[in-house]
Amino acid sequence: LSVASVEDPVVMSKIRQNLREKHARHIADLRAYYDSEIQSLKQQLESSHRTAASEELKKINHSLADRCDQLDAALNEASARIKTLENKNNLLEKQVADWRERFYAISDNSKVLQERLEEMRSTHKEKDNTISRLKSRLKELEEAFEKAYKLSDNKNTRLQEENRMFQNLLGEYESLGKEHERVKDTLNTTENKLLDANTEIADLKRTILKLEAQLKQVEHENALKLRH
Repeated sequence: LSVASVEDPVVMSKIRQNLREKHARHIADLRAYYDSEIQSLKQQLESSHRTAASEELKKINHSLADRCDQLDAALNEASARIKTLENKNNLLEKQVADWRERFYAISDNSKVLQERLEEMRSTHKEKDNTISRLKSRLKELEEAFEKAYKLSDNKNTRLQEENRMFQNLLGEYESLGKEHERVKDTLNTTENKLLDANTEIADLKRTILKLEAQLKQVEHENALKLRH
């Protein structure tokens, strides 16, 4: 079984149905064969009881009776073994289904984290551009402030206004700087989560392959037992 086949529920359903049908046919064939053998031996016993009563025939009858018991025991043992293999096969199928569901859930979560990471990178880039513009504007205001200060000491009102604008802009710059740091921290956290999700996805893939190998081994043992 390949990973693609395991991920297809229709293929897995057909495989399980074929296995059940094969098991049912093999069990029916075995039961018919042993029933035929037992019936034949019983007929021989009845015939020997009717035709002769010698000590040799009694030994033969006893041997035939032992053979019937052995065939009954073999049939019961084969049926029990087949039932055990079927149960183990069903358990492995459930485990594969559980791991597949978990794999899908983690894959979806990884996609969401990837999308969020891309959005945060875009936002981070926009904030970097905004900070660059603010730096340029701040530099322009500093130059204008210094120029105005040198030109005249009598323009106190204008200087105070420009100083107020400068302080406001400086506060906005600091606020954006803090926001930028928070975005960087969030971006690092998201990247770590994405890395963990990718690692868990790889572990789940290895687990699914291991379960597939176990399932294939069980089916192989089952086939060998049925042929035996």
